[in-house]
Amino acid sequence: MPTIVVEVMPKAELLDPQGKAVSGALTRLGKPEFASVRIGKRFEVTVEGEVTNAMLAEVRELAVDMFSNSVIEDVVSVTVAEPVEAQ
Repeated sequence: MPTIVVEVMPKAELLDPQGKAVSGALTRLGKPEFASVRIGKRFEVTVEGEVTNAMLAEVRELAVDMFSNSVIEDVVSVTVAEPVEAQ
């Protein structure tokens, strides 16, 4: 079954306290080459049948209306996940 992946991030102009904490920890761990970290959310929606443009549009609407808080977050992507090959 196909999976649609929705990624949501805090708006660029807002502070990201979790990201700032991780960034500080990386510096303390001797990893100063990582200048900053921003932490967001990922939603995976498994669907029955083929993913159509209409279905992607419906998931985009859900992402804006339900998965994100439009005051503080942006929906940055809605994509179809590549199937994972069994090894």
